[in-house]
Amino acid sequence: MSSNTDIDNLIELMAKLPGLGPRSARRAVLHLIRKRALLLTPLADAMQQVAATARECLNCGNVGTSDICEICNSEDRATGELCVVEDVADLWAMERAGVFKGRYHVLGGTLSALDGVGPEELRIPRLRDRIEAEGITEVILALSATVDGQTTAHYIADELQGRVRLTSLAQGVPIGGELDYLDDGTITAALRARKEM
Repeated sequence: MSSNTDIDNLIELMAKLPGLGPRSARRAVLHLIRKRALLLTPLADAMQQVAATARECLNCGNVGTSDICEICNSEDRATGELCVVEDVADLWAMERAGVFKGRYHVLGGTLSALDGVGPEELRIPRLRDRIEAEGITEVILALSATVDGQTTAHYIADELQGRVRLTSLAQGVPIGGELDYLDDGTITAALRARKEM
């Protein structure tokens, strides 16, 4: 009975992961059990290792295995540009694209009066400190196009106005996107940001 309870507990924990519900978690756990030596044991070892060594970068908020992440430690990174993102997943997405060669600042979320998230709950004070300490000349606001994301972008822009060059990512029709599948907000943003051909 205890082994079934252990398996049920694993399924419940897996179901809490993003993108997995109870049925998907059950299928994943069964697959892991069937491939115990190839997947389950190495996965358990890797998870235990990450649980012991993962930490948040004291400088930017990225996740790594040292107090200061590889990006912040890299001398190849342009120190004048700082890309502000909401969370680590956004930082990783920017890195996956491979086009930004500056440094990052992870806010840890967005401002939200309903959820009681103010500037002090985010890394906005640390952002102000970094601009002074690191001689930042440009802050790129790479925040989501949601109400909370845009509210956060406006707040940061007001805070930093006149201290650094402020830019934001372009918004609109994605490459390969078809107008028929886009929401009204995306079409509106794309139309407003139109450019000469």
